[in-house]
Amino acid sequence: MKKSLRMVPIVFIILNMLAFPACAHHEAASGLEDGAFQYSLQDTGPAFESGREMEKSFSSEMLVVIILVLIIIVLFILEPVRLDFIALMLPILLIILSDWTGLTTSQALSGFSNEATITVLAMFILSAGVYRSGVVQILVEKLSLITGEDEVKQVGVISGLSGLIAGVINNTPVVALFIPMVRELGQRTKTSPSKLLIPLSYGAMMGGMLTLISTNTNLLASNISDRLLGRSFSFFEFTHIAFLCLVIGFIYLITIGYKLIPERIDAEEEITEEYEMGNFLTEFVVKENSPVIGKTVREVFSEAEEDIDLVQMIREGEKFVEPLENKYLQANDHLVIRTDEQNLFDLLKYQSLEILPQVNVTEQHLEQSEGESQRLIEVVIPNDSFLIDQTLPEANFLERYNCSILAIRRGEELTHTSLEEFTFAPGDMLLIMVGEKTLERLRDNRNFIIASEIENYNYSSTDILKAVGTLLGVILLAVFNILPIVISALLGVLVMIFSGCLSPEEVYESVNWEIIFLLAGVIPLGLAMEETGTARYLAFRLLSITEFLSPVIILGLFYLLTVLLTNVISRNASIVFMIPIAVDTAYQLGVNAFPFVLVVTFAAGCSFLTPVGNQINLMVYGPGGYKFKDFIKVGTPLQLIFTVVVPLLIIFFFPL
Repeated sequence: MKKSLRMVPIVFIILNMLAFPACAHHEAASGLEDGAFQYSLQDTGPAFESGREMEKSFSSEMLVVIILVLIIIVLFILEPVRLDFIALMLPILLIILSDWTGLTTSQALSGFSNEATITVLAMFILSAGVYRSGVVQILVEKLSLITGEDEVKQVGVISGLSGLIAGVINNTPVVALFIPMVRELGQRTKTSPSKLLIPLSYGAMMGGMLTLISTNTNLLASNISDRLLGRSFSFFEFTHIAFLCLVIGFIYLITIGYKLIPERIDAEEEITEEYEMGNFLTEFVVKENSPVIGKTVREVFSEAEEDIDLVQMIREGEKFVEPLENKYLQANDHLVIRTDEQNLFDLLKYQSLEILPQVNVTEQHLEQSEGESQRLIEVVIPNDSFLIDQTLPEANFLERYNCSILAIRRGEELTHTSLEEFTFAPGDMLLIMVGEKTLERLRDNRNFIIASEIENYNYSSTDILKAVGTLLGVILLAVFNILPIVISALLGVLVMIFSGCLSPEEVYESVNWEIIFLLAGVIPLGLAMEETGTARYLAFRLLSITEFLSPVIILGLFYLLTVLLTNVISRNASIVFMIPIAVDTAYQLGVNAFPFVLVVTFAAGCSFLTPVGNQINLMVYGPGGYKFKDFIKVGTPLQLIFTVVVPLLIIFFFPL
């Protein structure tokens, strides 16, 4: 998605951080053995006497690791395969190149047993337990009662409420829950959902920094901080900073931000109008003397080589959707067909079908039925859906779910034809016609987010108490240092299962395995950067460019660099790449390294500039009908504010 645009900020990062002298020349001139450059992370003063000393210390190990980092960054940007698959290549490469990376097999595979990985896995399950209890849904359902038709109140309540909830459960399911609620609120109050969905995403993103368990990046950063500094994050380590940032972001969104958000989707539009289906849906009737009578739908439409899909068949008032291929056609059957005007002539050439020009195929027309009810719904493709990077035939989608696809939306772009050739990406929206059985299957399927209907839950106060009580217990055990967070989280998972909050099947389904494998893959790369001295070398290169700047300015520069990197690769990879460099920079400056760790953590967690910078931005990209530039337009002022405010808040509470 807009991969060429994603390359722009990375050029700046590479030139400023990964530029290095002709290493072969310097290494030969120095006469030093490989690995001669060693250091202790416990040093707190300037590490080097001169730039010449540093250049002589550059080794082949550093060169190999830097090249590996560059390759991984480029692969993350281009995404030839899924990010978790790319990440899983890393342990293999680190072991193959162990003569240069300095890692043992156990170190290269340590990401799988890392506390951060296990804690993130447990938090996915705990978040799912709270989500399924219904407590969050109850809160969100009160939105319209609080906001009324006041657009500013709607923006404020949505961003504030999503932020506070995201402080205690993972922000991805929070956004997934809010999307249909926000769209419903927009329809009811005549507010464009485009005006509300970016505030939803930004609010959840900022709220994700409130506690240690809010996002997986916080847990990963805590683990790296513990390894490098001997200091992990406490549960509420930076809650006061994050809350102030949430307030600042809240004020920005209700005063400036919402004015910059365009109304891409008209709140009053009927769904078929929103998807511009007027020229692509046509109703035909089978004539009395038609040669297609007695033939199956498959036999009739297989003769048409053009892009033509049968969406619905109507017989004596009863409506049928997929599977339709084996149904025999009868006289006076009405057929609703998705195609464009040019391909209509392909149907008419059979002299067997007659267009009903007076019929306007609308949502009401499609759903109204005397038999099994039909629904026209929108579904969003989340980041971890099996549909990612697949086409409809490759995923066997139509046969698997017995539905008809009318259109696909990617941002502001609509696709009505050649749907079977469309390769899906996170954030895409599908407009589909389904029966009740298929709708039930989609509701329970984590590969889809139903964006056009609010799910009805049978809430149980007992389930709510059990789920919320379990999460509260996990928090208290961690806050009072009774148990390490990883152990308290695993204990919480067991309680969720044995108390009936989650079934064993739901436990496995609730985990975002892409994130787990991504963490397990990239964590060892950070170890290689530290073992070989690459992180320290890159810190030196950065300081050689910025030596005239004060430590406070350099702290702000790290925030900006991390934001740019996060907008082209994953947040977790940014954390792994940047924290070791930030720590070494602090050591060379002779200042407290902990604020540098915090500033990188905040920058990776709050990336507002593009829809690809954070997976929850992608989740609202399609439902809001946004253009790529909308995030740049709305996010840039907020990002600049945070670039100044976040470092200042951090050094106020954690002095250099």
